[in-house]
Amino acid sequence: MTDPTSQLPAVVWLARHAETAVPTMFHGAESDVALGEHGKRQALAAAAWFAEQKPTAVVSSAMVRAFDTAAPIAAACGVPHLVEPQLHERKVGPLSRMPRAEADQVWDATTARWAAGDTGYSVPGMESFDELRARTLPAFERAVRAHPGGRLVVVCHGVVCKVLLLSILRGRGPGDWVNIGKIPNLATSALVPGADGLWRAEGLLFVPPPVLAANAAAGTDPGVRKTEA
Repeated sequence: MTDPTSQLPAVVWLARHAETAVPTMFHGAESDVALGEHGKRQALAAAAWFAEQKPTAVVSSAMVRAFDTAAPIAAACGVPHLVEPQLHERKVGPLSRMPRAEADQVWDATTARWAAGDTGYSVPGMESFDELRARTLPAFERAVRAHPGGRLVVVCHGVVCKVLLLSILRGRGPGDWVNIGKIPNLATSALVPGADGLWRAEGLLFVPPPVLAANAAAGTDPGVRKTEA
């Protein structure tokens, strides 16, 4: 019998993109915002760390904030940078580009409904958990199955990362939305495939040390709430 894990990468690092140029705004698929200067420093710091992990390919969504995070990683590692368009950020409709103070109430109420089991819920114009999973899970599977035995970096978006993790990890589901943890910029999960078709996390939502160092060097304003999934 063929081992199903032989058709998959040996390891996948699933990572959120670096900080955007407007980190206090609510961005969705409708807002193709670029990285800010700090985000560019984060991406370079992450690239140095990923180079030590020796990936064989990098895949990202086509959105600027994910693509420009992934590009220096691929360059530092000397590996191909491929694009999977369906890994784009969630559609948020009327919440797009709202200040967090205005959007958070709607978003928090939405994710609370998902965690309670109402995964088909969404406000008009926004993707539900079910819609996100239906779009992103096949895209993730396409990406990983194209690299059997490889060491793959996948750079996408915070909510996409969270939906994927709650869909593919053994013992996880939408009810874990809160307790799985926040997904700050460049939060990374090291995933390895299991024979049962599910994945396990050898490292879950950790920020690579060079990125933490870049964050510390830049300092933070405790009064500013940045976007986190």
